[in-house]
Amino acid sequence: MTTARYRPTWDLALDPLVSCKLCLGEYPLEQMTTLTQCQCVFCTLCLKQYVELLIKEGLESSISCPDAACPKRGHLQENEIECVVAAELMQRYKRLQFEKEVLLDPCRTWCPSSTCQSVCQLKEELQKPQLVQCAACNLEFCSLCKANWHPGQACQENLPVTSFLPGESSSFFENDEEDDVPIKRCPKCKVYIERDEGCAQMMCKNCKHAFCWYCLESLDDDFLLIHYDKGPCRNKLGHTRASVIWHRTQVVGIFAGFGLLLLVASPFLLLATPFVLCCKCKCNKGDDDPLPT
Repeated sequence: MTTARYRPTWDLALDPLVSCKLCLGEYPLEQMTTLTQCQCVFCTLCLKQYVELLIKEGLESSISCPDAACPKRGHLQENEIECVVAAELMQRYKRLQFEKEVLLDPCRTWCPSSTCQSVCQLKEELQKPQLVQCAACNLEFCSLCKANWHPGQACQENLPVTSFLPGESSSFFENDEEDDVPIKRCPKCKVYIERDEGCAQMMCKNCKHAFCWYCLESLDDDFLLIHYDKGPCRNKLGHTRASVIWHRTQVVGIFAGFGLLLLVASPFLLLATPFVLCCKCKCNKGDDDPLPT
C-alpha cells in the first residue's frame, strides 16, 4: 500500500492533505475519492482494494461504504465502481447483480438445465407449483422444486441439487452423496449456498436463516446446538465435543450473567420506584397549580 508522503509545513496551505479512514494515511486531494451518496472520503488505492475484494469474493451485489460508522450508510454507485476496478471485474460485478435480482424476483427463475443460462418467467400464482417451459431449451420443470414437471404429485423435500447456477457443469456434482453436495438452496429463501469447509451450522447471507446443512432443519432457536446430539445428524456438526461444550458454556454464561445482573439490580429498582413515583406526582401537582396573579 502506498505510504503517505511527507510535505513541508508551508506547502500544506496550498495543497492540504486529507486523511483516509481505512489506512489512516494522509494524501493530496487528487489521490482521494469522495463517495457521492454519503460524502465519505478514502484514498483511491484503499477503495480499489476494498471493492476488488468484495467482487472477487462475491459477498454482496450492492457495495456499501467502507466506513462501518458511515452516518448515511451510503453505497458506491456503478460509475464509481467502474472507475476503480478493471473491466473484467466490472463485468463480474454486473453479473452478480443480475443473478441476485433473478434469485430475489418472485416472477423470474433460472432454467435448471446445466447447459442453459436462460431466465424464465413465472406466473403470478407463486404459492402453487406451476409448469415452466424454458424458451431457450424447451425444458419443462416445476417452479418450486426445479425438478422435472410432475403433474398431480407433490414436490419432494430436500432433493439433492440437480439445478445449477449459470455456467456450472453437472460433472461438479458427480459421485456425490446427497449430504455431501457442495451447493444447496436455503430452505427459507431458496438462494443458492455453497459450502466448501467448516461446520454444518449454516447461515444464509440473504435472509439470515440458520439451518443444518445435512437435513436443512431450522437452527434459529437452537442456541445450544442440541440438534447434533441425536437423530440422523448426531455428531455431524464438524466440531470436537470439547468445542461444543465450550460453546454451550459460553451461551449459558451469557444468559446467567444477564439474570444475575437483573437479580442484583432488582432491589435497587424496587427502592428507587417510590422516589420516582413521588417526584412524578409532585411534578404533576405542580403543573395543576394555578399561575400566581
